[in-house]
Amino acid sequence: MFAVFKRARKATLSAIAAISTFALAACDPIAIGGGPTINTSKPVPVALLVPRGSAQSGDSVLAQSLENAARLAIADLQGVQIDLRIYDTAGDPTRAAAAATEAVNGGARIILGPVYAEAANAAGIAAARKGVNVLAFSNTTSIAGGNVFILGPTYDNTARRLTAYAKSQGKNNILIAGGNNASGLAGQAAIRNAAAQSGVNVSGSIGYELSQKGVINAIPQIRSATGSGGVDALFLTATTAGALPLLTQLLPEAGVKPTDVQYIGLTRWDVPAQTLALPGVQGSWFAMPDPGKARGFRDRYEATYGNAPHSIGGLAYDGIAAIGALVGAGKADALTAAALTQGAGFHGTGGIFRLRPDGTNDRGLAIATIQEQKVVIIDAAPSSFPGAGS
Repeated sequence: MFAVFKRARKATLSAIAAISTFALAACDPIAIGGGPTINTSKPVPVALLVPRGSAQSGDSVLAQSLENAARLAIADLQGVQIDLRIYDTAGDPTRAAAAATEAVNGGARIILGPVYAEAANAAGIAAARKGVNVLAFSNTTSIAGGNVFILGPTYDNTARRLTAYAKSQGKNNILIAGGNNASGLAGQAAIRNAAAQSGVNVSGSIGYELSQKGVINAIPQIRSATGSGGVDALFLTATTAGALPLLTQLLPEAGVKPTDVQYIGLTRWDVPAQTLALPGVQGSWFAMPDPGKARGFRDRYEATYGNAPHSIGGLAYDGIAAIGALVGAGKADALTAAALTQGAGFHGTGGIFRLRPDGTNDRGLAIATIQEQKVVIIDAAPSSFPGAGS
C-alpha cells in the first residue's frame, strides 16, 4: 500500500512556483485552530479531489472507488447534509492546485484528497490561501502540518502500536532490519522513535540493498546481532512484495528462528493471502485495521457497487465520516483544525482514528499473528483512545 504514494518535494514543485511563498503555511507545523466557519443547517460544500484522468494504470479505478466510498458515507450520515463536489486532478500537482483553488473559490469549506503526496502538497498550498483545511489520502508524513492532514496509515502509528504491544509482552530488546531505500529508511526511523516512546531498547539496525544479493549478505549480520546481547525480537520493515519472502526463508535456515526470536512486521503480512503459507511467517506479529469493521465496509461496498473497493478507497469514507460527525454537532467551527483534531477521534472503515495536531493520524489497530496459515487476532483493536472519553 505504501508504494501507492509519492514523496513530496514541497516548495520545489516548479508547477506551483508562483505560489511557493505559501509552502510553509501548507506544510510546516503552525498553531492550529484555523479554518472556515459553516452553517450546519444547510448542505456543507465538500470538495473531493481524485486522480481521474491520470495516465497511470489504476488511477481511474481508484478515483471511482474514492467517489463511491464518499457517497456511501454520505448515505450513512443522519441529520447532516453534504454537498459533494468532485474534481479531477490526473494525479498532477499543477492540476491539483488548480482544482483546490477552483473548489475553495466555489465555496468548498473543506477538501478531501488528493491521493499522491506532491498533489496533496500543492492542493494544501492553494487551499491555505483561503484558510481551508485539506484531508489528504496520502500517508507521506512530510507533507502533514498546517492546514494539511493525512488520512493514510503511517509507519509511525503502526510502529507505536507494535512496540507498545511488544513491551507489554516482555519484548524489551529489539533489532531492526530494513531496506536501504527511502521506504525502508523511513520505516526504521519510525520504529526507533516508537521504541523510545514505548520504553523498548533498540540494540541495532541492519540495512540491506533491495536485491537478492543484498538480502543474502544481510543474513549473517542479523544472525550475529540476534545471537548476542539478549535480542528478543526482530522488527522487519520488508513488504510481502519485496524482501519479506526471502528474509523469512533464509533467516530460519541461518538459525534465526521465529520460535526463538519474535518476528515483528511493520507492514501487512496477510496480503496477498499466499504469504500466509510461508513457514517463516508463522507466529509473527503485525498490525492491521479492525478486521470486523474492515469486512463490514467491504461487504457493504460490494453490495452497493457490485465490486470490491480499492485498497485505499475507504479513506474517502473515513474523511466524510469525520466531517459528518463534526458537522452533526451543530457548531459553526466544526471544520477548523482545532475541531478536526479533537481527541476522541472518529469511527471509520477500519475502526477508530483521529487526526493529530501535527497533521498525521492515530488509527486503532489490532495485533495479528499467523497460526497454521491463518490470521489470528491476539490483541483486539481499541474501541476508544486513552484519555479521550468514549
